Amino acid sequence: MKDSKLKKEFKHSDVERIRNLVRKDYTSKTKAQSGYTRIDEKHSEGEVWEEGGKKWTVKDGLKQNITKLDAAKKAVQIPLNCPKCSGTMSYFLSKQIYKINKMCFNCFIEWEAEMRRTGVYEEYLLHARKGNLTLWIKELEQQFADVMDSEETFVTEQGDIEAWTVDKTKEKKKMTEKFEEYITYLKSKL
Repeated sequence: MKDSKLKKEFKHSDVERIRNLVRKDYTSKTKAQSGYTRIDEKHSEGEVWEEGGKKWTVKDGLKQNITKLDAAKKAVQIPLNCPKCSGTMSYFLSKQIYKINKMCFNCFIEWEAEMRRTGVYEEYLLHARKGNLTLWIKELEQQFADVMDSEETFVTEQGDIEAWTVDKTKEKKKMTEKFEEYITYLKSKL
């Protein structure tokens, strides 16, 4: 003879769950739970806030982390379309020109042609060359100062670092005079 009794009793939550299924109420809860509940704060577009030690913002409807490198990323990023003509930036020269002039290759050629037509192209080239020479002079001066201020150190076979000091004041004075003479020559070309 078979035993027709249930060997396990149904809990109240099990009965509620089955009732909900029969009623086709699939989202009703049968148990009360406690614990962590996530609270999503609603932030508007462009708003900046701090959460968990990080800065966040909403950009194009998406929550994004703000990092120290965002400005560098933006400076290096090349858009898909030219900001001037909305043309494609797929041509390899467009990518190189955009890094310098913030326009595609075709816009750059048109801009250059317009400057030649109006007669300001030579002035533009002269200004660009002066800027390059000025920057190069500053870099030379910085490198010269670094070399003159540095001490000569050597690493031995044992891994020890030795600093050798030699009195080179006469040589340094001659080098400084020659360097200053060269810099004044370069500045006269500006």
